[in-house]
Formats: sequence, structure tokens, C-alpha cells
Amino acid sequence: MPLKKLPPETQAFVNGLRQEMVFHDTLCGHTLEYRTTWGIFSPKSIDDGTRLLLDHIEVPETADTLDLGCGYGPLGLTLAKLAPQGTSVLVDKDFVAVEYSKKNAAANNINNVEIFLSNGFEQIGDRSFDLIVSNLPAKTGKELYYLYFYDALVRMNPGARFYVVTISGLRKFVQRAFNEVFGNYTKVKQGKTYTVAMAQNE
Repeated sequence: MPLKKLPPETQAFVNGLRQEMVFHDTLCGHTLEYRTTWGIFSPKSIDDGTRLLLDHIEVPETADTLDLGCGYGPLGLTLAKLAPQGTSVLVDKDFVAVEYSKKNAAANNINNVEIFLSNGFEQIGDRSFDLIVSNLPAKTGKELYYLYFYDALVRMNPGARFYVVTISGLRKFVQRAFNEVFGNYTKVKQGKTYTVAMAQNE
């Protein structure tokens, strides 16, 4: 059975929605081009949580980093620029997000990256990191947060840091969970909407 044809004006509207969005933004002094599409988190601009996290993070030039839930890559690609002597790993469980992170790495000539599909830490194997970051989704159950936190703990090098940004309504939970899992918690920055927290492998 042939597909139903849409009216020309409707088809033009739908075709417009399928077009990639392209914008430039500067994070931590590095201006990058981002290609995005509908269905990925914050496709039209860098979200305020990502920006807040990057404004309050320390990244050694040799750090091996992980961006957990990378979306189209603003966190992980910025980490790759800040740590040119390390490797930045970007993972997401959404194949479209992974595709666009790869596109954006190529568009910006960022080569010290590995980008692949992974449900949390499942495909990461036994590699370890100096720095792990995540813009945690607000509507994920606390059970999944605990999986992320414990999986991060066992993959952190001595002295490694784990930064998360969450909506501020989750800050008390993150404080309790970080103290339980890592034995420490630092509130790095609290804004009106988002809070950045850090735990360290001491």
C-alpha cells in the first residue's frame, strides 16, 4: 500500500523540521560548531546546566575524561579541548545523540575522543578516568542514579573527581548519595535552577 501523501505546504513544514540545526557557542574559551536535531536534549542552544558545570570545573591537560550521557557533545568535546593530552570518552544510550557527538567532533577537528553507544557504563569496560562528568536527567529514578554513582566509583583513578549537574530540587539527594557512595560531597555551585556537585576518589 503506497504511503499517504501530505499536502505540499505540510510536507514543506515537515521537511523543515528534519533539517539539522547548526549553531556556535563558546565554552571555557573554546568556540565550537554544534549540529543538532529534534529529539536530543536542548537542541537549539547549550543548556544552562551544562554551562554552569563547565564554568566551575578544573581539567588538567592530561586528564582522561568521561562524559556520561553526552547528548550532542558539549560537555565531552569541551573536555577534549581542555585536556588535549588525554582522551575524552563520550557515551549515551541514544544512538542519535552518539551520531551527533561524532558529527560535532569531526566538524571541530577534535581527535582525542572516543564516542560510542552505552547504557550507562555497560560498554565502557575496565578503563578508568581522572574526571567523570554528567548532566543528570531530572526524571530518572534514584535507583539509576545509584547505579551511575557506584559504577563511577570503581572507574575513578586515585584522586579522580566526579562532577554532576542536576536541577536544584535533587541537591539534597545527591548530597546524601555522594556521602554514602564516595564518602564525601562538595557543593561546587548552586544556581536558581541547577546545582553542580563534586565527589572525589580519596
